[in-house]
Amino acid sequence: MGLYPWGYGVVLEQMVGAIVLIFLFHFINQLLLKSYRKKFSFFSVALMNKLYFYHLLFWGVYYVYTISNPSDSKSYFSRSAEFSGEWLNLFQTSTTFIIFVAHPFTGKLGFSYEMVMLLFSWFGYIGFVHFYIFFRENIRLNYKIWGFDLLIILLFLPNMHFWTASLGKGSIIFMGLGLFAYAMRFPQKRAFALLMGSVIVYMIRPHMFMFLGVGAVIGYFTGREKVPLYQKILVYVAFAGGIFVMSDQILAMANINEEDVLGSFEDFSQLQAGRLSRASSGVNITNYPLPIKLFTFWFRPLFVDAPGALGIFVSFENLLYVILAWKLVDKDFIPFLKKSTSLVKMSLVIFISSSIALSFVMSNLGIAMRQKSMVMYFLFFVIVSFLEYKKKKKIALVQLKKRMEEQEAYPLSALPYK
Repeated sequence: MGLYPWGYGVVLEQMVGAIVLIFLFHFINQLLLKSYRKKFSFFSVALMNKLYFYHLLFWGVYYVYTISNPSDSKSYFSRSAEFSGEWLNLFQTSTTFIIFVAHPFTGKLGFSYEMVMLLFSWFGYIGFVHFYIFFRENIRLNYKIWGFDLLIILLFLPNMHFWTASLGKGSIIFMGLGLFAYAMRFPQKRAFALLMGSVIVYMIRPHMFMFLGVGAVIGYFTGREKVPLYQKILVYVAFAGGIFVMSDQILAMANINEEDVLGSFEDFSQLQAGRLSRASSGVNITNYPLPIKLFTFWFRPLFVDAPGALGIFVSFENLLYVILAWKLVDKDFIPFLKKSTSLVKMSLVIFISSSIALSFVMSNLGIAMRQKSMVMYFLFFVIVSFLEYKKKKKIALVQLKKRMEEQEAYPLSALPYK
């Protein structure tokens, strides 16, 4: 019977606890969403409520998926529920941190597997809420594709919800990334969200925290905004200091030797890729050259190389990624990038640097489908920002043409003067 040796009758009883949590989180959501509605005129409580129940759908889908498929969530649940040592000893990076977060609920409050899965699914939903604010606050014009608001499409991407709706690293690190992105518009005013997001990302994937720090520093120093020097120094000191203090842990996570960073990273990549290749099935990409690895990480599977039914489903979403990314192949992109905001440049640096690092340890398409949920919204932000730039440019040209036509129709010499 796997995770439930006592039978499915007990499972149905335990689902009652999960249903109670659904309503409890919905109540908490209303408090959070209404507070954001007061802060942001663009914020839609109705849309976020729809997103909540949509995300819950994927909690259910993932739960059904785990019944007949291997899942790390089962191990996380068992280990957190059975842990009997000092809780603070679990406050460590990577997998142990997931057990640290889950243990008070599974080991102390008696949460069932379904309930703790729902808890982590809610963490993922909180990430979507803050990415929604990140987009809407910084991109004012709505861009439609096939008659639909592009941001709405991006918020409801199935693959993004599937991998952020379960007990594991994906859901909670997505929340951390969302909090980080949200906070970077006004890091001083949103220091708590920035700190919380950074700590979560660091505790789960220290190297990802390093990419966030590098992206934030480069973005702040090269963005078009006139940021006071003291703010630039503050951001630099905060992230550079954090990376320096935690550098030993970051290097240790990847077994990297300070005297031979590139060599030891390559060794780690091969080891990690080999380990992951045994974790799931799919097309082996370990020996691909970097450009093909990146394309695979971002856009595959694409129908013909899809690993199973799930891969076919994901292929439709990847096709959308290809269509959107192709819009960056434009003569205006480089001029846009030069004039872009610090958040655009930050997002691009985070996306490229993390993609390169993650592509080295991806061994097959199954792993790539799961891992890229961490970084794709940073690419989407760059794409939508560029489309807004193009739309504004088009509007400006139309207005200029209209003024010129008006001047030709009503020349200055024909105007009456008193």
